[in-house]
Amino acid sequence: MFAQPAFDDRPRQLGGDPDWWRGGVIYQIYPRSFLDVSGDGVGDLAGIAAKLDYVASLNVDAIWISPFFLSPMKDFGYDVADYKAVDPLFGKIEDFDALLEGAHRRGLRVMLDLVLSHTSDKHPWFQESRFDRTNAKADWYVWADPKPDGGPPTNWLSIFGGPAWEWDSRRRQYYMHNFLASQPDLNFHNPEVQEAMLDVARFWLERGVDGFRLDTANMYFHDPDLRDNPPLEPGMSVNGIPDENPYSFQQPVYNINRPENLVFMERLRDLMNAYPATATVGEVGAVTDMYEAVAEYTQGSKRLHMAYSFDFLNRKYSAGHVRRVIERMEAKGGDAWSSWAFSNHDNERVVSRWGLGGRAERAGPFLIALLASLRGTPCLYQGEELALTEAVVPYEKLQDPYGIRFWPEFKGRDGCRTPMPWTDAPHGGFTAAEPWLPVPADHVSHCVDRQDHDTDSPLNRVRAFLGWRRGQPALLKGSIAFHDAPETVAAFTREADGARLYCAFNLGAEAVAFTPQPGPLTPDEGAGFGGALHGDVLRLSPLDAFFARY
Repeated sequence: MFAQPAFDDRPRQLGGDPDWWRGGVIYQIYPRSFLDVSGDGVGDLAGIAAKLDYVASLNVDAIWISPFFLSPMKDFGYDVADYKAVDPLFGKIEDFDALLEGAHRRGLRVMLDLVLSHTSDKHPWFQESRFDRTNAKADWYVWADPKPDGGPPTNWLSIFGGPAWEWDSRRRQYYMHNFLASQPDLNFHNPEVQEAMLDVARFWLERGVDGFRLDTANMYFHDPDLRDNPPLEPGMSVNGIPDENPYSFQQPVYNINRPENLVFMERLRDLMNAYPATATVGEVGAVTDMYEAVAEYTQGSKRLHMAYSFDFLNRKYSAGHVRRVIERMEAKGGDAWSSWAFSNHDNERVVSRWGLGGRAERAGPFLIALLASLRGTPCLYQGEELALTEAVVPYEKLQDPYGIRFWPEFKGRDGCRTPMPWTDAPHGGFTAAEPWLPVPADHVSHCVDRQDHDTDSPLNRVRAFLGWRRGQPALLKGSIAFHDAPETVAAFTREADGARLYCAFNLGAEAVAFTPQPGPLTPDEGAGFGGALHGDVLRLSPLDAFFARY
């Protein structure tokens, strides 16, 4: 059994490297599905606090907690009704304070998921704004008159389907929503809105959080002239949008991705700079050039610390794709710092998405090692360390409005949001009640408790690798340079302060043997993978890795 680390019970302040976020491992927790302590079938803050020893045992550096703010839950917390209140579903503000203190005591930083681009339509700001056209918050949201024929003001589309405009009979105007009609977009052209959102960030920074994951970070501003989006040109695609969604037919250049957005990021960075060792990671999606966007949003020390990319959240899977993505980011990104992920709460779990479900136990640790060896900050999603596959949720049990809208071609996000399996008890030990989403039987068989007792389990292999990685400066902040290798192999060197680490990953279904360049190499077996040198020849089994110094 993996030995749980001993922790000092005395509260302490996190110190150390203010640039911890460069290469630090972030672990995403989806609170609805982590652990239910209250017994209502939905995870809560007390559940997260109860499992902090487990999270710390993974050798990660920070947790990112998806929204737990007051919300009607039409989009499961991404529709906020009060940014400074904890929804009773998740507990109380005191529960958050206890979680924060417990995380810090274990050396874990805490990042909150801030949804600043829009609110719930139940937010008091929107309720006042929609009352009439002259109230104090009349201009806090994006309102526009209809076209002469009564139609929407522009051709802009909602990511969740249909027009990005909803008619309001009281104001006799349309309001804009990039997502659900119950998620009206804030008008960031109004200085009072900007100040209100900076105040939200300040509230949580004062409470002691270590940073923010910024949802839809490139969607805060719209074109005030309300120009129509042009159609997508041949050969172009919209990053992060499935083909089944008509949103992918347009270039989203006027409803989002506006230059004013970057100016607000500079204001936010100024605020963050007043709180040392805090960091931001922005979700930058629905762009036609991801590399240029990440570079813009993380330029120097003026804007976001790092940006969340969608390049590995699609169905492409090959060594060549890995190399192309990283080399393009290096070429176009300048001093940009990326945050990479293979799975999250919005996308099919990676071992299923990349067709590796039949070899999940081998693929899971391998993919985490690959992710955490690339230049950038890796984000792991809860359950990824268990090598969980995508759950199959029957239509009658779907909760996600996105999936319900586009079923069956696109099944939505519920399959990656099913509860964490902790034990082989009913519902995986997640809850004593009926869980909000079903827990698959094959997830229960891969529960934490079972894997904890198996030294060769995906869980313990991930723990071992991330523990080894912490002592590798080249993997934390070093440069990256790719080497030619067989077609199925991603091979590269990470280098920092003269220390060079050669890394090779066989993403193929067949074993390979080749003479690596450069050399000669001195293998480092501490990472726990089986690739081996035989003379000058490196032999790699499928889904195996090799690390060496030279």
